[in-house]
Amino acid sequence: MSRFHGLPCWYELGTKDIAKAQAFYGPVLGWTVADSGTPGMTYLIARAGEAMVAGMMQAEGEQPVAWSIYFAVDDCDAAVAAATELGARVHVPPSDIPNTGRFAILADPQGATFCLLQPLPMADGSGGTAFDLRKQGHGNWNELVTHDPAAAMEFYGALLGWTLSGSMEMGPGMTYHMIARDGVDIGGTFAAPVAPPFWKPYFGVVSANAAVTAVTAAGGKVMHGPDAIPGGSFTLQIIDPQGAMLALVGPA
Repeated sequence: MSRFHGLPCWYELGTKDIAKAQAFYGPVLGWTVADSGTPGMTYLIARAGEAMVAGMMQAEGEQPVAWSIYFAVDDCDAAVAAATELGARVHVPPSDIPNTGRFAILADPQGATFCLLQPLPMADGSGGTAFDLRKQGHGNWNELVTHDPAAAMEFYGALLGWTLSGSMEMGPGMTYHMIARDGVDIGGTFAAPVAPPFWKPYFGVVSANAAVTAVTAAGGKVMHGPDAIPGGSFTLQIIDPQGAMLALVGPA
């Protein structure tokens, strides 16, 4: 297993209006966004500085307006086969992306959609630059809201090598479980009666308080926060102007 197998490696927004999405995320996350030049479709690449961190594409038909998280795998076809044996459903079978790698889109046994990517080898041997726990504008955290966290961890543990690094009580009836890959926390999960369960990305910001102003000014909604979390950071639960859910995290 490579050192990037099981790590978050890309974030992708399906949106009904790419221009409006660009106008929102640029000011809120400090991204520069430009067309990728992909033949036959409009696919935008968002950068934090020089690092590529996310993609944006047009949501067609009944495709939901939502963020998707990609997890790196050594072999996309083998991972999809393993996932289906474990009870996942395949939405998009393994397919090649020119100059990028091989991807697939699935739903886990409880219905949360996630993506797999077998990336082409990077010059530094990594799986990409999108996820970095410490950098502003990058994916800092990955959260699974599901019905049964224990069953979810059994699935993702077998597929991606994840483990639970700890749990904490977040209030009456709510326990938050920390997800680790090779001893490093990459996200968390908790139980909630949602239909269907879903993955949510957290992106790093310079200031949570400043982000409140930026989100509102750009047409988004702050649903909750800033909320203090262990380690001294604060989180914001937000919805972008077209309804995509995500969260932001950073110092006050």
